[in-house]
Amino acid sequence: MASRRQGILRNFAVPPWLFRRGLNLWPPFRGAGVKVLRVSADYREIDVRLRLRLLNRNYFGTQFGGSLYSMTDPFHALMLFRNLGTDYIVWDKAGSIRYLKPGRGDVFAYFRLDGADVETAREATATGDKYEPTFGVDIVDAEGVTIAVVEKTLHVRRLAVTAENLPRAASRREAA
Repeated sequence: MASRRQGILRNFAVPPWLFRRGLNLWPPFRGAGVKVLRVSADYREIDVRLRLRLLNRNYFGTQFGGSLYSMTDPFHALMLFRNLGTDYIVWDKAGSIRYLKPGRGDVFAYFRLDGADVETAREATATGDKYEPTFGVDIVDAEGVTIAVVEKTLHVRRLAVTAENLPRAASRREAA
């Protein structure tokens, strides 16, 4: 039941190029000017750009704060989920953004997921407990100056092994 609540796409092995293209066509990103520039083959590195355009400028002509936050919203959860696999539920639980400087041009976020973070999540959820790690990313301008700092807290839990998902879970482990 829990896996159905996270959607059907979670069960498909999506190649990184298709994942990137799908996110770039997703209306909230497309309309806001967010573009996924790169997704590594192991889903542990994602680079994102937000162009300063007429539709995402605020009253003062700089990057709208909501667009800055939205450019970072799904990536930590998606990266961790793609590295843990479909035996896990991964949700965004909380997020915060601290604005340091106005974004006067295009801005970038470079997401990185360490292998140790994935193993820690596996170990923490092995007995069915929830795990709530916090990840951070800086939003930088073209010169590399940090203009905002975003923190995301995730909720991670391993799906219970039941008769219904046992064959599926076993076949995924064998394939890995």
